[in-house]
Amino acid sequence: MTELAGYQADVLLPFEQEYELYHNALSLCSMKTRLCLAELGVNYNSHHIDLIETGCYENIRAPFKAVNPACTVPVLVHNGHPVYESHEQIRYAARHAPADAPQLVPDDPRLQAQMEHWVDLASLSGDPIRDANRSAGNAIPGQTLPLFTTMIEQIPFRNIFEGFVRHFDKRRPLMFTLMKLLGMHALVKVKPLHAALQNSRQQLHRHLDALDAQLQQSGGPWILGATYTLADVSWLVIFERLRQADSLQAFCNSTRHPACRDYWDRLRGRPAYSAAIIEHSHPLIDYGTRRIREIKAGDEEMRRLLEGV
Repeated sequence: MTELAGYQADVLLPFEQEYELYHNALSLCSMKTRLCLAELGVNYNSHHIDLIETGCYENIRAPFKAVNPACTVPVLVHNGHPVYESHEQIRYAARHAPADAPQLVPDDPRLQAQMEHWVDLASLSGDPIRDANRSAGNAIPGQTLPLFTTMIEQIPFRNIFEGFVRHFDKRRPLMFTLMKLLGMHALVKVKPLHAALQNSRQQLHRHLDALDAQLQQSGGPWILGATYTLADVSWLVIFERLRQADSLQAFCNSTRHPACRDYWDRLRGRPAYSAAIIEHSHPLIDYGTRRIREIKAGDEEMRRLLEGV
């Protein structure tokens, strides 16, 4: 399915506020856009759209397809015109923010180019399974598999099966059915899932190697040095997903990526983190994180699989 990107001047949707956001609590890209809006102090009308991971396939039903025919979240709507793809949404929001909003894009063209590079390295593009080497945004879905697997314990089969009728990619409901049936052992028994988990871990370590080096070179506290930018907005959600999947310690510790560990501590201390992430928590995400911890505590082999040790 072809997906549009950026501002759509020829599409006009119903709206009540200047900004409307269609988003999901679990969606990495939704977290990124919410975080950007929070940093800019932009108020918006919130429309939470369920994915199967948070309960049902609301994203593939007719009302949301009228908002985004590609059935993906988030969708940022500005005065009725949609902006698709989160990496485009944060750039758009930064350009159109109120005059008194913090500046998230540096004036210096050299720093702008560096910022764009790090935004791209944290963004999802193409096929994350095949192209995990392209970016941390592509590598992180593999590390999300354990979280999906535990969350799906709480989703009824009838909700999952709706995907076989409505979803354009039948592999997704099939994958979720296997996860539901096999539990965490799906990550061992289903070879494509096992391979995706292993490859994503390897690639994410490589991307974090680069980020750790950049943080040390820039002197911090942020990716470009003293100035917090869209690059930091983009990377925060990578670390947040690792937190949700209870795998931060495996990637960022005193011996592996120590600068990234300290960087995460600074990121989560920002008020926007609470406004955009914590205040949009979801009971199924919290359940999934707890279940991963329980499983690792009771099964040493599974802990080694999940943490790569």
